[in-house]
Amino acid sequence: MIDIHSHIIFDVDDGPKSLEDSIKMLIQATTEGITEIIFTSHAFHPYYHAAVETVMERISVLQHGLEIHDIPLKLHLGHEVRINEHICEQIVEGSVLTLANSKYLLLELPSSGVPLYTFEMVNRIVAKNIVPIIAHPERNKGIVEKPERLEQLIRLGALSQITAGSVVGQFGRAVQRTALDLIDANLVHTYGSDVHNLQTRPFLFEQGLNYLEKHKRSDFVDFFLENNKRIIADTEITVLEPINAEKKKWWNIFVNK
Repeated sequence: MIDIHSHIIFDVDDGPKSLEDSIKMLIQATTEGITEIIFTSHAFHPYYHAAVETVMERISVLQHGLEIHDIPLKLHLGHEVRINEHICEQIVEGSVLTLANSKYLLLELPSSGVPLYTFEMVNRIVAKNIVPIIAHPERNKGIVEKPERLEQLIRLGALSQITAGSVVGQFGRAVQRTALDLIDANLVHTYGSDVHNLQTRPFLFEQGLNYLEKHKRSDFVDFFLENNKRIIADTEITVLEPINAEKKKWWNIFVNK
């Protein structure tokens, strides 16, 4: 299984601070059934920015750690890029990393909402033959209030990624409900752990998949895992036709609770 969203590189963002902690996380990844993982440290975030050179340097150290500890895991580079008005220039100049050197870019929106220029930026990114994947939309206030915003972004050519912890309720029942509703509306395409540490932000990768299996969403498990493979392979992701979010009564019921 492939995890496309993780914060495992030490001392670059709000993930682990030491090499030892990073190694422990990599070991834990294998117990979750993960065989390949994309490192997606924050880039151009208001508080964190892992420069490409630093990321390259750290992954070399972690690759050596895998060999020393005989950890059966394949590592890939990437960034979780905070949306900003210069993102297209950053892509061109190579100051942001796509997922596993593919055409897919993990794009983070501020949790407080969807900036007005998001739609324009998605259009511009797609015009460069790069596919933005919106990270954890279930935790975005603007999308929770109006999920049709995510549908609009998807129809412009974006995709989205759900987080394992959201599925199992780590961020509360409201986020969990939103995550499941977005999945049911065919507005989610990929799955990742968004792991930051082993205490407060663990993988929960396998647990999330098991939850979906037990709650009659086993088809989505296969769908997500296959699309994660396609990101690594840099091939076309399968996209299901969205169920018109604006017409789904449960959005209004949920938001007004």
